[in-house]
Amino acid sequence: MDAATSPIARSDDGRSFLVGDASGSNLTAGSLVIVSGGGERQLALVEERTESQPALLRGRLIGVLSDGGLDTARSHPFEQGTVEEVDAATIEMLHATTGALLEVGTNLTDPGGAAKLLPHRFNRHTFWCGQSGSGKTYALGVVLEQLVAHTALPVVIFDPNSDFVRLGELNPDASGPAAEALAQRDIRVLRPRGEGDAGLRARFLDMNLPSKAAVLRLDPIADRDEYNTLIHLQEVVRVGDIGQMLPMIQAAQGSGDTHPLADRIENLRVLDWEVWAGDQTAVTDVVAQRPDATVLDLGGFSTPEQQLVVALSLLDDLWERREERRPVLLVIDEAHNLCSPRLDSPLAIAVRERIVQIAAEGRKFGLWLLLSTQRPSKVHPGILSQCDNLALMKMTSPVDLGEVGTYFGYAPASLLARSPWFRQGEALFAGGFVPTPSLVKMNARLTPEGGSDVKVPLR
Repeated sequence: MDAATSPIARSDDGRSFLVGDASGSNLTAGSLVIVSGGGERQLALVEERTESQPALLRGRLIGVLSDGGLDTARSHPFEQGTVEEVDAATIEMLHATTGALLEVGTNLTDPGGAAKLLPHRFNRHTFWCGQSGSGKTYALGVVLEQLVAHTALPVVIFDPNSDFVRLGELNPDASGPAAEALAQRDIRVLRPRGEGDAGLRARFLDMNLPSKAAVLRLDPIADRDEYNTLIHLQEVVRVGDIGQMLPMIQAAQGSGDTHPLADRIENLRVLDWEVWAGDQTAVTDVVAQRPDATVLDLGGFSTPEQQLVVALSLLDDLWERREERRPVLLVIDEAHNLCSPRLDSPLAIAVRERIVQIAAEGRKFGLWLLLSTQRPSKVHPGILSQCDNLALMKMTSPVDLGEVGTYFGYAPASLLARSPWFRQGEALFAGGFVPTPSLVKMNARLTPEGGSDVKVPLR
């Protein structure tokens, strides 16, 4: 746009601004612009059209531009200003000023411009959402590759569909600094029935009393005799695993009859579960070493309860060690398996409540969440309300989009409304981990995706 057709803007509060949508203007929601008014130039973001006057666009002021750079701590009101398109150098200045280093795609409102995320703002909880077929899991892999390659933040991935088990392998055509860095990272994949330190296991006797009770479906009141026996066993059993408890339970009975707690263990067939570590390495031992990335291949267990045992064992251990303040990013793919408000078994409830606690209180201890699922209603509201970062991919349901808008008010409504028309691999990023709310086309992955859609067979 030239000076003759440049839209006229004003700002009454020094935070937001209004601009007339002059004929021929190509301003759209998500566009970065430079506003000159009041003797200074300011970087600004166009967010939406006003409801009362469709010819007016509303946006936010980001900071003051000068020869010395971009000052995001300062903006000011002005009575009248002109608007011009932003250039590549200014966008690069924005990235440098905010610390946006992780290149994850291209910006759809600035064709050809790189879309970058702020690595240090993954110290806030993140919600990643998109309907089936939107490219959600593939896109998440792009971001995780960048995090592992360019930061020292340990990542633990709860992977129910084996989508990230090849995170330690590079595609044949992968090149560049990120690929070179990934090749040097300590990436471990733990699997059910894996050998040695590659096994995905939990140690029953290391779990706390409420978690043991949840595994055995014990209520402290309804099952008070069995629960009391478990309490006393807690005081004497220090090593080994659940199988070594049976002789002690029988000894506590003091007669030829089996103890009800022993009957419960046998009836639930928990001794047959392959999840128990015994004297082998447990998942808590591996994560305590803080590899660069640990992928928990949850899908290989013979029963869904064992996925919950692994999750509860690890989450409890991290929470009990929270005062160590050793940062870790907990990535929970298909988060509805662990975080749904509809889960009702004692074990599932225990897992969910621990995640709710981490969402509410874990941030200051370095326990950060990234939750990925298809719909916001699939995640407990006590977790959603704590998320300061949003990645939204294609979503066609007005109800779901309305819920996203309710929880994530920092995402402009006009950009949320674009979601139903996203193509596969396109996303809206908003919140603290992106310099400004942005529409993005994701980059290709550097590593193979572990799982993919099954194609329809053709004759």
